[in-house]
Amino acid sequence: MPQVFWNAGCQLVALNFQTIDLSMQLNLGMYEYNGKSGYRLKPEFMRRPDKHFDPFTESTVDGIVANTLSVKFLTDKKVGVYVEIDMFGLPVDTRRKAFKTKTSQSNAINPVWDEEPIVFKKVVLPTLASLRIAVYEEGGKFIGHRIIPVSAIRPGYRYIGLRNEKNQALTLPAIFVYIEVKDYVPDTFADVIEALSNPIRYVNLMEQRSKQLAALTLEEGEEEKDTKEADPGVENPSEVKSEPKPVPVENGLSHAPSAAPKPASQISTQPQSTGSTKPAAKTEDLIQSVLTEMEAQTIEELKQQKGFVREQRRHYKEMKDLVKKHHKKTTEMIKEHTAKYNEFQHDYLRKRAVLLKSAKRDGKKRCLSSSPEHGPSFFEQELANLDQDSGQKLSELKEQQQQQLLNLRQEQYYSEKYLKKEHIKQVIEKLTAIAEESQSNQMKKIKELCEKEKLEINRSYVNEVVQHIKRLEDAQTKRHEKLVETHKSILQQILDEKPKLQNDLDQEYQDKFRRLPLEIQEFVQESTKRKTEDGEQEVLPSSSSTLEKLMQKGAQSEDDTEEEKKD
Repeated sequence: MPQVFWNAGCQLVALNFQTIDLSMQLNLGMYEYNGKSGYRLKPEFMRRPDKHFDPFTESTVDGIVANTLSVKFLTDKKVGVYVEIDMFGLPVDTRRKAFKTKTSQSNAINPVWDEEPIVFKKVVLPTLASLRIAVYEEGGKFIGHRIIPVSAIRPGYRYIGLRNEKNQALTLPAIFVYIEVKDYVPDTFADVIEALSNPIRYVNLMEQRSKQLAALTLEEGEEEKDTKEADPGVENPSEVKSEPKPVPVENGLSHAPSAAPKPASQISTQPQSTGSTKPAAKTEDLIQSVLTEMEAQTIEELKQQKGFVREQRRHYKEMKDLVKKHHKKTTEMIKEHTAKYNEFQHDYLRKRAVLLKSAKRDGKKRCLSSSPEHGPSFFEQELANLDQDSGQKLSELKEQQQQQLLNLRQEQYYSEKYLKKEHIKQVIEKLTAIAEESQSNQMKKIKELCEKEKLEINRSYVNEVVQHIKRLEDAQTKRHEKLVETHKSILQQILDEKPKLQNDLDQEYQDKFRRLPLEIQEFVQESTKRKTEDGEQEVLPSSSSTLEKLMQKGAQSEDDTEEEKKD
């Protein structure tokens, strides 16, 4: 920085433009804001002979307003990119690698850094300070940077175009930031600055404070007065020894003090109890007005989170793909059995036609020759044997089809059950992770909230701030314990859901396995009946219709899964 040479008495310094190092980059950044002249004028404070400049001082320079700078990156939302910030200036202002963001993964075009802003609380000499913002890839490769003098920084939302090592403008790289520039104020004068920045609020707070102090003073005076009136025997002992006289009361009657005197202990304790409950009640009202309730997210609210909904959609897609895969196997098996049945039916009809044709031809020969050989009973016996063999083979084919369909559907149910068990495990883990993340965020918020509530008590109530803070801390501790207990209860409820879901799943598939043989038997019987009634020409249409019915039955598990996801 130039002040190093100025302190040594140099007025003109030649720079080595052959090496574009960090020092040269800083000078190029400074020259950018004075017309690229190559010269830098010494600040007025350093040019005045009546002023003494100490470059190592940490206090503010006389006549120079120190700055406070806050920068937050707001680039909207894939190679990892991170940002480094440096501050160069006086030795007390220089901060090398003062801030480094986390690496934004898999978003090199529009990276986002959702982090706390970096704050330079005090810049002693802003006219000699420069801010450097550098962007690097994950491996350390330089992308671009920008060097801006602090005096040239303007507050607000800004797009900052990046430059290369030679301070030449790059076409696309830029970062979107939010900047705050303020005058530095020591912590001891923070209340004064706040009052000047918002005088109406300050006046309202002062009026409220005075009213509360007056109310507290009035209550203390009433308590002292009640105590004096309640214990007259202590202050005026002569009146106790005097003659008792009738004392008039408001209803016009008079009573002697010896008739029913109240004990002094009872009289003195009554106003003390009322006096102590009023400030306590008021303090409790005050604490309750400052204290903010924070409710833990319920399981239903956690299930509405994007991560959980995305997990459910993935599970539904996996289940749908599994059901579709088994439907394809079922379709191929039914087509195979339909082809076997058609082949068997065609063979049966062909043999029957041959027998009928032979019987007809032999009948004509028998009429001509009158031979008793091969009578009608022979062909009837052959037809009966053919029908019996056909029925037996058809029954075997039906049993084979029924057993294969049963095995296939059982395999499907076992696969579904195993997949659903895995889904239950993943859902519980995801829900637990979401709950823990939500609860962690709530704990951070409640910690910040506690500090704000204490600050509000400090600002609003001066005289009894210690007592109020103690009671506020007790109330905050109770609130924290209540929230922690609620969080534990919610996590326990999530863990208790796992065995319940698994039991429901086991019961569901026990019912499915119990009904499955009857469903397969009904399907095969209906399919065979339709094929028998429709005949050879309508075999394929009837088999397709029964196939659709079986597919509808098999799709019930998919529909049930979808309904469960919706619920």
